[in-house]
Amino acid sequence: MSVSRRQLLWLGAAGAAGTAGCSPALVRHAGAERPRFDMGIASGQPHAAGMVLWTRLTGADLPDQVPVQWELAEDDAFRRVVARGTETAVAADAHSVHAEPAGLQPAREYWYRFMALGQRSAAGRTRTAPAAGADVKRFDFAITSCQRWDVGHYAAWRDAAAQDLDAVLFLGDYIYEYASGPGAVRPTHTTGKVRTLADYRHRYALHKSDPHLQAAHAAAPWLVVWDDHEVDNDYADVQGQDLQPNFAEQRAAAYRAYWEHLPLPKAARPVDGRMRIYGALDWGRLARILLLDDRQYRSPQACPRPGKGGSHTVRAAQCAELADPRRTLLGRAQEDWLAQSWSTDRPWNLLAQQTLMARLNWRSPADGGPEHGTDGWDGYAPARKRLLDVVAQKKLPGAVVLGGDVHANYVGSLKADFDRPDSATVASEFCGTSISSLGGPQARAARALALNPHLLHGRADERGYVRFTLQPHQLQAELRVVADARQPDSAVGAGARFVVEAGRPGPVRV
Repeated sequence: MSVSRRQLLWLGAAGAAGTAGCSPALVRHAGAERPRFDMGIASGQPHAAGMVLWTRLTGADLPDQVPVQWELAEDDAFRRVVARGTETAVAADAHSVHAEPAGLQPAREYWYRFMALGQRSAAGRTRTAPAAGADVKRFDFAITSCQRWDVGHYAAWRDAAAQDLDAVLFLGDYIYEYASGPGAVRPTHTTGKVRTLADYRHRYALHKSDPHLQAAHAAAPWLVVWDDHEVDNDYADVQGQDLQPNFAEQRAAAYRAYWEHLPLPKAARPVDGRMRIYGALDWGRLARILLLDDRQYRSPQACPRPGKGGSHTVRAAQCAELADPRRTLLGRAQEDWLAQSWSTDRPWNLLAQQTLMARLNWRSPADGGPEHGTDGWDGYAPARKRLLDVVAQKKLPGAVVLGGDVHANYVGSLKADFDRPDSATVASEFCGTSISSLGGPQARAARALALNPHLLHGRADERGYVRFTLQPHQLQAELRVVADARQPDSAVGAGARFVVEAGRPGPVRV
């Protein structure tokens, strides 16, 4: 079996650590009693001239301020260092580091590492994005989401780290706020839900201790958006699922911890409990990537259960609020931004957002349907129609919606009118399953396919991620499926495959 240069680096890093099975993103100096890079390293937010490099120092004995050196090189041996600097990791920010090298070459692979308190991290691989006007022939990326710690292991990340990816798009639920339930595969060791800044920091540290997740972070730059579990299940703006009176304070703590633990720029640091995560990135002339936030600005879910916030499953005929055009999933400012941000001069627009956009009806008309969940786009159907109407008006045949959240693989077409199966296909959709979070019964997903003819594929019994190769003429998608997410060494293999041809919206199974 051939071994790639990156795999050799990881093997070398593990060997340098002197510990079998050690994270490939960690190097400990011999005899070090207090390892300083136990959460690994990461890069993200790539652009044509730079990116963000991240780490967080570990150890209960850290002083309030610690100087952290970083360097970035053109080679994995660091013989050609092109940028270096020093950041001050402070206790107020959980000793996180967000270094931002600039002036780099576009579309270039780089290697980076950190040094602090006499120790050095392992090297990570990152890259810059192509220049906005560059003629790009190929973009390899993955979409991932939903990595609940206590219900499974991260074999999917082991597989993703071994892929040759230009970027990873993480679409929400990086952590889960729940305490462990009975029969947990690996418990969270807490008795209640996460609520405070200290709680959130501890939960991120737990998730980031996984060696496969560390390897995936060290292998490629990430673009990230959140969903609900980084804060509270099914929250909407400043309303929690349990209608907590202090929820705005809880959300502010969660946003702070999110920024501290992911490769986000200093400018994204939350202010007054708010944090902008939506934005756009051009991958040369090939594609525009649009990242959305469907939590911070949304209207509360329609027709909730008495005394509760959050989602519900309701029959459309019994919830008139579902049809209210004033309700919004993105907030009007973000809706307006998106309407103006689609690229009309690139063959592809990739809309990276949190959940399934296609209508998902659970009940036939003869059985009192249609019936929908209220937390996703079905709960905000007029807002979905506004979005898809803009795609149609701008004549964007290469619009591809990417999502997660629902713990199932769904692939389908987005329609101008979901009540008319023969209406025009406006965009393609790939909603990837979870890394580890449990899905619902497959029999239910299979029944739903018959009620939703715009969906080509639905598997709630699969864990994994979706790998894509984008070229000017075609998008190729492969569902990477974990055999058993309860096992860290589980096999991961190719599931279904689909293509979308440029100029012809709608996936085709191959």
